[in-house]
Parts: sequence; C-alpha cells; structure tokens
Amino acid sequence: MINKCILVIYPEVHETRIGIYRNMDPVFLKTIRHNDEDLAAFSSVPEQKTFRKDAILKELKRNDLRLENIAVVMGRSGMVKPVSQGVFEINNTMINDLTVGVMGMHETNLGGLIAFDLANELGVKAYMANPVVVDELTDLARVTGHPMFERKSIFHALNHKHVACKYSKSVHKKYTDLNLIVCHVGSGGVSIGAHQKGKVVDVNQAFDGGGPFSIRRTGTLPMGQLVHLCFSGKYTEQEVMEMITSKGGYFAYLGTDNVNAINRMIAEGDEKARFISMALAYAVSKEIASHYATLEGKVDAIILTGLIFDSELFLEDVKNRVGGIAPIALYPSVNDLEALASYGLGILKGEVTLKEYI
Repeated sequence: MINKCILVIYPEVHETRIGIYRNMDPVFLKTIRHNDEDLAAFSSVPEQKTFRKDAILKELKRNDLRLENIAVVMGRSGMVKPVSQGVFEINNTMINDLTVGVMGMHETNLGGLIAFDLANELGVKAYMANPVVVDELTDLARVTGHPMFERKSIFHALNHKHVACKYSKSVHKKYTDLNLIVCHVGSGGVSIGAHQKGKVVDVNQAFDGGGPFSIRRTGTLPMGQLVHLCFSGKYTEQEVMEMITSKGGYFAYLGTDNVNAINRMIAEGDEKARFISMALAYAVSKEIASHYATLEGKVDAIILTGLIFDSELFLEDVKNRVGGIAPIALYPSVNDLEALASYGLGILKGEVTLKEYI
C-alpha cells in the first residue's frame, strides 16, 4: 500500500481538470472552468501557465489538501517532439519544446509546463505519459503522395493505450499479442488507429491533419477547395487554422459543441442534427474499416471510446457498418486522469521504466 499521493493535472481549452489519487483511489477530483474573458487576457497558450497554476493551488488550499503528501506530479501530454510510447520525466528540454510549440501549440502543452513548476515548488518530480505525439507509424503509413509532405503521428495516445490495455486484460491476453482497431471520438477530435501487437502502426493525424470530422475539428477537407479558400484573401492563416482545429465539425454545422445538447436536438426530432450525427458515424465507420486492410484482415477487436458512444443511435450506426469486421468493445467514458494516475502509481512502486526526453 502506497500512502503518498499522486497529483494529476489535465488542462483543456476552457478548463483545467485536477485529481489527487492515493494508489488508484481518487481522493479529490475537480474541474476548474475558465471563462473566455479571463483567457482572452493572454496572447498565447504558455502565458496562461501562472494563471492556471494559481487556480489549482487555490482550489487545493480551499479544500484543505496537504501538499506535502504529494510524491509525484503527472501532467497531461503535450505536443513535444515525436517519441516512443512510455513515461518521461519532464525536463528543461521538454519545457522549452512545449513553450515554443515545436510540434504545434495547444492547451495540452500546459500540462507539462504547470506540472513541472508545481513539482519544483513541492520538491518532487513531474512526469508525462504517452504524449499525443507517440510515433510508431510504419514507413508505408508516412507516405502522403508528395515528397514535400509526410504524415505525422498526433493522436489521443494516452487513451488509446489505456483502453487497449484494459481490453487486453479483460480477455486475459497481452496487448502485445493482439491486433486492435481503437476509435476515440472525443470533444477535441477523432483518432482511429491500427494497433498491431502493441504498436500504433497507422492512425489519422487528429489535430490539424485528417480523418473524420469531430465536435470542433473539420478532419479531412476537399484539398482544392481549401487551397482556393486560403488564397481568396477573405481569411487569415490564423482564421483558417481555427476553422480546421476549433471551429469546424458539429460546432460549425449545428452551432454547439455540447454533446448532450446535440443528443437532445436529435431526440426532439431535429433532422439536421440527426443527419450530421449520421454523417459522423459514416465517416468514423469508413476510417475504422480502412484499418482492416492495414492489419491485413487480422483484427481481434474494435474498441470504441468516447462519450458520444453513450448515444444509442450513434453507437448503432457505427456497429451496423463495422460490426462484421471483429467483436466490438465499448469504453464510452474517457478517463485520462485515471490513466495518468496509474502511471504515477507505477513510478512510486518502481514498476515503470522511465525514459529520457532529449
């Protein structure tokens, strides 16, 4: 039994989620919401670091949580340089790459930045596990169609690996012995990957690359139309990037990114909401089915994860299209805090082989 605690820091666009775990038992869970007015005061994501860190410390103090009991700080993965799967101690090199956005700038970068600062103040160490840039792609999967471009691996690696390992344990097999297709449909994007014997050998680039659209991202767009739009003079580069990464998908079609609200619209007979939901299920199913070819027809299971699968209509739409490929396992809740806490516990037990970020 480990008596020391693990602090997990998980920033998102408009909120910062935190958790304190003892072993795998959550002692404290809190979502700190940030309004648009407060965030608008910062000209870049890294500038939010102190604001969000102070909000975390205020919340911990308000709930009489003893900081001296924290032995490990786990930060949500950010967009660092491509790495292999595993757990990394957050070091100065990583902090620099998160600050400059070496692979892109997103609120996930704040996870490492805040965790590192807090850990230094507490006299402990901070870690990151399976960041969004875990790269296990095959050489074939990198080819795009033009030598000036190469596919990048940016996806929900933490949750992909977490649910894949959970499923493997449930069938009494090793993750490294199975071929799985993992489909993550989250609030931030959709990533669908082919897991071949423990490695994600192919996956759509879920940030600003391609694949199905999502709650706020466009996914793959018609290239010619996109090029013409970029040179139309009507939009700046920033506006186009926002359109692709945060103002597309359900939000662009329906004016909301609230899944519960969208489900209510469908339940109340909103034909447009139902049609867009069907279109996403269609796109997700096509991407899943493509990995039947990636895995050469040898698929042990399809894993569906994300709150959207709480919708029976959406779930049935997908199951009807891909259910014949392989058995389907459902993990509708995404618990990245729990996943990070499990790695933190592994560190405390000495069961995790730490990797150095260089």
